[in-house]
Amino acid sequence: MKICRWLNWKRFAPLLAVVVALSLAATAWACPTCKEGLAENDPTSQAMVSGYFYSILFLMAMPFVTLGTLGGLAYLSVRRAREAEALAATTEPTDSA
Repeated sequence: MKICRWLNWKRFAPLLAVVVALSLAATAWACPTCKEGLAENDPTSQAMVSGYFYSILFLMAMPFVTLGTLGGLAYLSVRRAREAEALAATTEPTDSA
């Protein structure tokens, strides 16, 4: 006999799996080298960590810079072509005779 129609274990299974996985997981360090470099207050290690930081920022920015540049060039090319067509249409001689 069902108590409630909406109380179905199949609906809550994925949520329960995520909650169990997150509660059992230990702290994950994505970059062990950065963790060790930050733990040490050595200037060499700090410089290496900042180098990793800036390289990550550089790599994250490159797709946006590339697409922005190509999009800007396409926009300028279309705009110049339209201006050239408009200029050609206004200076074109007309046969009124």
